[in-house]
Amino acid sequence: LGPPWQTGGDGMSDPWIILAAVALRTEHIKIGPMVTPLPRRRPWKLARETVTLDRLSNGRLILGVGLGAPAEIEYEQLGEDGDAKVRAAKLDEGLDVLTGLWSGESFSYRGEHYQVDNAKFLPRPVQSPRIPIWVAGLWPNKPPFRRAARWDGAFPISEGRGPVPFDGGMTGVIPPSEIEAMMAYIKERRTSDAPFDVVFGGMTPTADPRGAAETVAAYAEAGLTWWVESIGPWRGSYDESLARVRRGPPKL
Repeated sequence: LGPPWQTGGDGMSDPWIILAAVALRTEHIKIGPMVTPLPRRRPWKLARETVTLDRLSNGRLILGVGLGAPAEIEYEQLGEDGDAKVRAAKLDEGLDVLTGLWSGESFSYRGEHYQVDNAKFLPRPVQSPRIPIWVAGLWPNKPPFRRAARWDGAFPISEGRGPVPFDGGMTGVIPPSEIEAMMAYIKERRTSDAPFDVVFGGMTPTADPRGAAETVAAYAEAGLTWWVESIGPWRGSYDESLARVRRGPPKL
């Protein structure tokens, strides 16, 4: 029913409490969930959490959202509707409600799944016009990336993608050529000229900094703007993960 970090086999902490702790111990790094399954959240509750965290971090929050998967664990096991179309509709409506409440103005909404009557949430986020939103999806499925085109970034993942080193280096399930294809698809559907982020990641080797840099450089040339290094128990011991963090970003 999914990897251990979804089933709780390795134990799991609440990400929003952890993010608050990270916000208090850092000053410059961007923070955020990758990703939060908005269709099983109350959008007004998430609005309060995200604004609080954005202000606590002085405007460093990025909100990653997605449908949540696998549905049988994220939804059905907990008595929620796991139907993909229902989740997609809730995600789109939830984003409308979330951004409306972030405005700090009186806001009303009538959707199939959510209704809001003249709600006014204050304070507003630090970031203007709003907190950036990155949308995750399984590439090459197209609907998540049509959705992403309406927001601020895309986080492509692949069916079966996991934190397994590739050629001694990184998780390479989605090659740079597919990142280029995804970006072309999104650009055709963008109606804004605002900056757009493309996010991907995996495991670059601690012992081969040049190889790590070359791997990431190939993705950057394809249009990637953020590389997320995979850190966790799958890397080995705590000390091995810490060594990779201390080495810092790959550099040629």
